[in-house]
Amino acid sequence: MARVKYTDSDVALVARMIRAEAEGEGKQGMLYVGNVIVNRAIADCLDFKEVRTIPQVIYQVQGGNYSFEAVQKGNVFYNRARGVEKRLAKKTLDFWREHPAKFALWYFNPYAPCPPTWYDQPFAGQFKQHCYYEPIANTCDSVYSG
Repeated sequence: MARVKYTDSDVALVARMIRAEAEGEGKQGMLYVGNVIVNRAIADCLDFKEVRTIPQVIYQVQGGNYSFEAVQKGNVFYNRARGVEKRLAKKTLDFWREHPAKFALWYFNPYAPCPPTWYDQPFAGQFKQHCYYEPIANTCDSVYSG
């Protein structure tokens, strides 16, 4: 059973996002970004209480801006999804979860060492240039059980 309900267009949307956000970090880095996307769809807490579908996650606006830089700036996000990214997207939607993004709801590239917290959320780990952050314990049980 899939981690979250999805359609073929959702697979393509996740594929475009993981390419735009993490193509430079290889397949593993793209899987981690895909994991954060799925975690946000599962989370019933914090900034993600009203977010249940993949399009809602991808196009979520917070503080007047899209949550993901790739949607805001465009870059390769608006290119067609390719086969390799579609396979990776489907993998994250179906089952894939690994540290440091296993429970992460946020990631970013600080262009410096990863800070120990980001918006008061604890550092979960780093992969190449991206730092991953998961919710404080007991604030988002849905992520840990989903």
